[in-house]
Amino acid sequence: MTFPVIGVVGGGQLARMMAPPATALGFELRVLAEGEDVSAVPAVPTAPVGDYKDLNTLLEFAKGVDVITFDHEHVPTQHLRALLDAGVNVQPGPDALVNAQDKLVMRAAIDRLGLPNPEWSAVNTVEELVAFGDKIGWPVVLKTPRGGYDGKGVRIVDSAEDAADTADWFESMSPLLAEAKVDFSRELSALVARTPSGESRAWPVVHTIQVDGVCDEVIAPAQNIPLEVAAAAEEAALRIANELGVTGVMAAELFETPGVGAGFLINELAMRPHNTGHWTQDGAITSQFEQHLRAVLDLPLGATDALTPVTVMKNFLGGDNQNLFEAFPLALAYEPAAKVHCYGKSVRPGRKIGHVNLVGSAVSDVDSVRQRATAVANIIRDGRLPAQTTLEETE
Repeated sequence: MTFPVIGVVGGGQLARMMAPPATALGFELRVLAEGEDVSAVPAVPTAPVGDYKDLNTLLEFAKGVDVITFDHEHVPTQHLRALLDAGVNVQPGPDALVNAQDKLVMRAAIDRLGLPNPEWSAVNTVEELVAFGDKIGWPVVLKTPRGGYDGKGVRIVDSAEDAADTADWFESMSPLLAEAKVDFSRELSALVARTPSGESRAWPVVHTIQVDGVCDEVIAPAQNIPLEVAAAAEEAALRIANELGVTGVMAAELFETPGVGAGFLINELAMRPHNTGHWTQDGAITSQFEQHLRAVLDLPLGATDALTPVTVMKNFLGGDNQNLFEAFPLALAYEPAAKVHCYGKSVRPGRKIGHVNLVGSAVSDVDSVRQRATAVANIIRDGRLPAQTTLEETE
């Protein structure tokens, strides 16, 4: 019997974390890496270095694989169409993936599906931005349609006078996306998976905490969310995946808006495993990484039930400590139940280098679980025991 070969374009931490479930299931994982030192290279046997923006490189990488999937959404859409024309099995396909690549396309799709969308407009000039802001009210959010992530390519424009400072953005890319600045209570994420044949499943909706535009912490499931809002958010994410023909894992990032409309608005989409789904590695029956592999191969999807009443995922970014392993004895002794996931990256201030997952046996444990997960992450980041860690320090 021949087991499938899966090719992943991009060698970041998401590709790295696909390797253990691929090995467990007997699949061969190959990665097209951006360089010899990226996260996924040590985790897979075959990781050629190449430019994902070069079509010939992509075609060469596709030889001998059963399916191509992605660690990121940045492969040019026209290259994905060329791969399809060459007979390559690409999952998700370009018609779906473009909705995660281009925020203007995504906003139009959400409107077309009649799902909760902030007010938005494509703007080609500073004058059009001012007209939009004057119409809906200031401040507004200005985004580059392509290429932005972790808060990059996003700026708040407070007034018509401040809009003049955005001229350089229009010179480098046009049109841009202008959105109403949403008054929200917290951010949520609805994570789903779908196969090419149409089977789909959702994990519980989670609460995500962002710091400087980067996901810092996830609480799964989201606490104190009305049942009807959680159900509507799951249903919206599943509908997006089904209507747009998404395959693999998709995250719908949401703004919670209590008492307004459906109780949430859709912020952005990601069509691959996502930071807000890392909790599933230790807190769900099927992790997002195993599910993504199963989905792109059109295998039956795994159960998505949470294993415990609460799971907390806490990211740790690069800090003063350059020798992460030196901190492991302190971190692992401090909380033996913690699951530490390191990305194999060199330490650089502000760079995502790993995360900690910790579960709780009761919903009432959530504050304690958050504090303990934060303490473990901080020990690894700083290389020393924290004097005192409180929830206020994490928000």
